[in-house]
Amino acid sequence: MTTTAPKLKTSAMIASFVDPSQRTTAAPFGHALVAAAQEDDRIVGLSADLAKYTDMHVFAEAFPDRFFQMGMAEQLLLGAAAGMAETGLIPFASTYSVFAARRAYDFLCLDIAEPNLNVNIVGGLPGLTTGYGPSHQATEDIAIFRGMPNLTIVDPCDSIDIEQAVPQLAASDGPTYLRLLRGKVATVLDEYDYCFELGKAKVLRGGNDVVFVTSGLMTMRALQAADVLATHHVDVGVVHTPTIKPFDAATVLAEIDTDRLAVTLENHTVVGGLFETVAAAVVGAGLGKRVVPIGLPDRFLDAGALPTLHDRYGLSTDRVVARVLDELG
Repeated sequence: MTTTAPKLKTSAMIASFVDPSQRTTAAPFGHALVAAAQEDDRIVGLSADLAKYTDMHVFAEAFPDRFFQMGMAEQLLLGAAAGMAETGLIPFASTYSVFAARRAYDFLCLDIAEPNLNVNIVGGLPGLTTGYGPSHQATEDIAIFRGMPNLTIVDPCDSIDIEQAVPQLAASDGPTYLRLLRGKVATVLDEYDYCFELGKAKVLRGGNDVVFVTSGLMTMRALQAADVLATHHVDVGVVHTPTIKPFDAATVLAEIDTDRLAVTLENHTVVGGLFETVAAAVVGAGLGKRVVPIGLPDRFLDAGALPTLHDRYGLSTDRVVARVLDELG
């Protein structure tokens, strides 16, 4: 008798890095864009055949006459958005981060950033938020974009960050790049008397022994790790830096210039992202302070389930706690 093994299924593309017990908000970007568009009829939405996977479909359903499906053509997506901005519209153009950064860089640079147009690029699957391997994992997008003049870069932690960032991005001069968290997004920051301010870092909690400087989903992990480290009698402060460029060096350096262990946490390679931004600010200010980086390694990552990958590459709460305890000896 022959038996057939059950077919294994993977949810690597849609697997969540959010813990099952956490509160979430569905499609915060899509709903925030609809709310902003209700207040400003200049706002339009575009997508490169990925509206469903960047939560742009929420806007498309609410404003079908203000949504433009460009197909699988990222260079056309950004070129069209640039033309719309030239006429006075405020485009939000969504695709995956890897496609915006790798396939359409020149169009963003010369068509949008150089004339300083108000075009808002919304990049899905930033860093290690998909298990589909290097073709979809935008582990180096901030490094690619940080050197581009005029471009504002935002790496939100949760639904609160996204909801509050969208209208501020629409109102800001010049181009922006938002590292999108999509689908059921964790809701974390409302517990910390927090408001998103474009270009500003915020101290979420104080601590006497360690200070975390964080961005993106790693702020959520930093807060979780701080709670666990408290059980080890380690008091941890957390500084959230949702705007990577322009960088709020004043707030961050004030927190780093202490006797505490300083650690950066980012959902991005340790090359060219938050760690190097902080390190450059530290050196530029002459602080002579050691900063420990927690981030993705400088290599192409594996495919697989997100919880496994986050643990493998050091982004899980347990790995953060272990790294800090090791550093403290």
